[in-house]
Amino acid sequence: MFERTRPASVAHIDPRGHTETEVTKPCVHKTITDANRITSDPRWTSLCSRDPAARGKFVYAVTTTGVYCHPGSASRLPRAENVRFFDSALAAEAAGYRASKRPGTDHKERIVQACRRIATDLRPPSLNSLASEAGLSSYHFHRIFKSLTGLTPHAYALAHRADRLRAQLHASRTITDAIYQSGFTSGSRFYEATDQVLGMKPRTYRAGGSDARILFAVGQCALGAILVAQSQRGVCAISLGDDPQALVLALQDCFPRAQLVGGDAQFEARIAHIVGFIESPAIGLDLPLDVRGTAFQMRVWNALRKIPLGTTQNYAQIAASIGSPRAVRAVAGACAANPVALAIPCHRVVRSDGELSGYRWGVARKREILARERLAVEPLVNSDC
Repeated sequence: MFERTRPASVAHIDPRGHTETEVTKPCVHKTITDANRITSDPRWTSLCSRDPAARGKFVYAVTTTGVYCHPGSASRLPRAENVRFFDSALAAEAAGYRASKRPGTDHKERIVQACRRIATDLRPPSLNSLASEAGLSSYHFHRIFKSLTGLTPHAYALAHRADRLRAQLHASRTITDAIYQSGFTSGSRFYEATDQVLGMKPRTYRAGGSDARILFAVGQCALGAILVAQSQRGVCAISLGDDPQALVLALQDCFPRAQLVGGDAQFEARIAHIVGFIESPAIGLDLPLDVRGTAFQMRVWNALRKIPLGTTQNYAQIAASIGSPRAVRAVAGACAANPVALAIPCHRVVRSDGELSGYRWGVARKREILARERLAVEPLVNSDC
């Protein structure tokens, strides 16, 4: 008449003679065992509390994502049964896990420590040494370092070495003294580095650029007078103003003993391209540059060149993009020290409220440049709609 229902307390028996409870029990038991094993490990406590003292002592991997992280990571805490501990990042990678792509607070602090070591060590530390101290693989350290500072570890070290070179060439009694005070172990490496970061021989640099040959020319554009100067390596100055003679005098002050030579026809074509950019910003301005600044200034200038045409960023955004969120005033100082107007677009940096701030070549010119750039991208925006 009716089918009898099975009592809830009686388990279903499968064809092999095992009940459902008997079949699933080993899996549940394994999960509980894994969780107990992890939670009983002292490293689990450090992980949950995000203990800063645990950084560099171990990493943890998540089996469900295939990713490993360092203790203190901003990532959400995983379930205990999905965690595996490793003594180092290299061990985790050897087991098939990849580094988390999220640069957590621990990564930022490690990169800051690496920057401090680069700045204080006379001899640039190796990539492997820096990565090992940070508890990261060389590849991961290189990627995180560049994402946070805007420079590779090698470029960052080169910029700091340039700072020391300039200081020692001015302060040391002889060039030989400067070689060893700058941390070089041989004269050949010293002269190789000075050519790369100074663009001239060290003796020439000590003499205020004596014998250095710089092409220059002055013209007129929609923004007033414009001066462009170029060394053997690239454009070293682009200045804007009202008085052409004042621009030339300012160039002489920057290179007091250099040989300033009027540009030839080929150089005139370069100036025409720069003036054309002012008239039609959409053509772009990709020039070989020869600019030298401190390590911090180079980081800021690299960040400025990444701001898209027709857009702006504020000083705080630039500071955050180079991994120094508190250095807002220093960012403003680096913008003011920019020697090449337009090519390094410091005019695209505004105040946090969107209003225009100071500009080395005048706020009125800054407003005009930004207006021209906005007009240049409007047709592109409308065509995408």
